[in-house]
Amino acid sequence: MSDEFRKNLMGPEPTLLPEEPAVVGRLAAGDEAVDLAAKHPTSSLVWAILADEAYAEGRTIESYAYARTGYHRGLDALRRSGWRGAGPIPYSHEPNRGFLRALYALGRAAASIGEIEEAERIAVFLRESDPEASAQLAN
Repeated sequence: MSDEFRKNLMGPEPTLLPEEPAVVGRLAAGDEAVDLAAKHPTSSLVWAILADEAYAEGRTIESYAYARTGYHRGLDALRRSGWRGAGPIPYSHEPNRGFLRALYALGRAAASIGEIEEAERIAVFLRESDPEASAQLAN
């Protein structure tokens, strides 16, 4: 484990999701997220991209649905990677960004539709996952 992810004696180890070379490669090649969602439905990254696209186009409810899908797919991946419901999910680890993007998008969409309690809960979850994630994702 690199120095960046040294053992935390006060809490759980950071969770590092596995890479998604097929998804990342296809996105880099210009494939659309909507097409990749059907081929890679477990990828939080694809759902987060769809959520961002829908939100940018003013389709808030679709953004919420895409983000929620990415969030749940990400929770499944985190659990498979040893996450037990708490602990760091570092934004600096590229494969974690799909989940963190979906989480951020879910909070943004929840706030947009007036679901304030969920938006606040998600903000706390994001902050506890990685305090730098919100700042990075808001840009």
